[in-house]
Amino acid sequence: MDTYDVVVLGGGPTGENLAERARAGGLEVAVVERELVGGECSYWACMPSKALLRPAVALNEARRVAGTREAVTGRLDAAAVLRRRDEFASHWRDDGQVAWLDSTGIALVRGHGRLDGERRVVVDTSDGERRVLQARHAVAVCTGTRAALPDLPGLAEAAVWTSREATSAQEVPGRLAVVGGGVVAVEMATAWAALGSRVTLLVRGGALLPRTEPFAGEAVAEGLKEAGVDVRFGVAVAGLSRVPGGEVVLELGGAETLRMDEVLFATGRVPATADLGLETVGLAPGSWLPVDVTGQVVDVPGGWLYAAGDVNHRALLTHQGKYQGRVFGTVIADRAAGRSLDTEPWGRSAATADRLAVPQVVFTDPEVASVGLTLDEAGERGLRVRAVDYELGNVAGASLYVDRYRGRARAVVDLDREVLVGVTFVGPGVAELLHSATVAVVGEVPIGRLWHAVPAYPTISEVWLRLLETYRGSAG
Repeated sequence: MDTYDVVVLGGGPTGENLAERARAGGLEVAVVERELVGGECSYWACMPSKALLRPAVALNEARRVAGTREAVTGRLDAAAVLRRRDEFASHWRDDGQVAWLDSTGIALVRGHGRLDGERRVVVDTSDGERRVLQARHAVAVCTGTRAALPDLPGLAEAAVWTSREATSAQEVPGRLAVVGGGVVAVEMATAWAALGSRVTLLVRGGALLPRTEPFAGEAVAEGLKEAGVDVRFGVAVAGLSRVPGGEVVLELGGAETLRMDEVLFATGRVPATADLGLETVGLAPGSWLPVDVTGQVVDVPGGWLYAAGDVNHRALLTHQGKYQGRVFGTVIADRAAGRSLDTEPWGRSAATADRLAVPQVVFTDPEVASVGLTLDEAGERGLRVRAVDYELGNVAGASLYVDRYRGRARAVVDLDREVLVGVTFVGPGVAELLHSATVAVVGEVPIGRLWHAVPAYPTISEVWLRLLETYRGSAG
């Protein structure tokens, strides 16, 4: 048996951050990882997906500026894009991440780890051995999520794509069906259409990106259609099969069928907890792991089990998982040392920014960048709010960024406190506006103070001034 202060299940970005903060607090830490250190984000999600998307957006923006438009003479070089993607995915090798763990003094145990009662983890190692790890203080589950697949006739035999195959494929399919209307669906439709696939997007509901402001999904749908994507709403897949020769046949409503070369199901995520030994500590296998603001799993007595990142279902985003990892790793170290915790709102020992001030970017064309609450969400919470909208194309910096700029900004103002509770931007290049909005929402900066944050001219950030002017004109 090997004993450590902290055992971390999962070596993705969340687990790495939690392990590093616990180690920085003076604790002995082991990370258990059965695949690649660096996790989903590094090899099958954030990094490779954005590496696929950036060339498409860069080319489109060049085509929207007089002078560069005339210099653009062809399509993307798909092979070059895929090679660049492979580099950002480190060619699916984790040598660099392992070297970082070594440099911090964090032990790496490769294999499939499972809980085996209080503070105990059993690992079936990659070389066929079994190791038992005992934690003096804490075990942290940072195993994330996996793609959710619907129960459809023929799906198991059809070898469909999930987000992993969509971000790591080495060839461009001639015809690609994407099933779903969320972030993964619209981003991958954008990327593979730009690389030359004939993409059909099948959406069960009536809108894209249903958790954002309605105008965001509408703008993305328009952008996809302009890129040649066949966007179909109100469509459900009833079954599918892969026929000899590799073609996939999808059965839709009625007698309609589609023939595709590949099919991507982007239909949600489920917690990667089905085979973690949760039953040995009184939890249901395959369940989410709810936590308090310090990261402790609420349904397990003794205060030794923590869960960070997607697996606790607070905010399924890499940057939020890393944030939780930093907070919870520090909490574990402080508790082990007997130090008092600062769990007041916005204190360093409490994860609070993963609930009401979550930033997210959808890297489509146009981009969608948002933080905090939508107008509908704010109303559902009983807040007295007003939405302040402004057309980004009327901002000087935007009109310089690309010709005939199309975009929109919305600020959701809490009228009782006169602070922002949500901001959404849609348009080219808006991702870089998001952190200023996040600071305003997290910091609960009064509207009166925001008047004195002067945006540089001519930049797209001037939209902040225009939003404030619009709010002042509509107040009363």
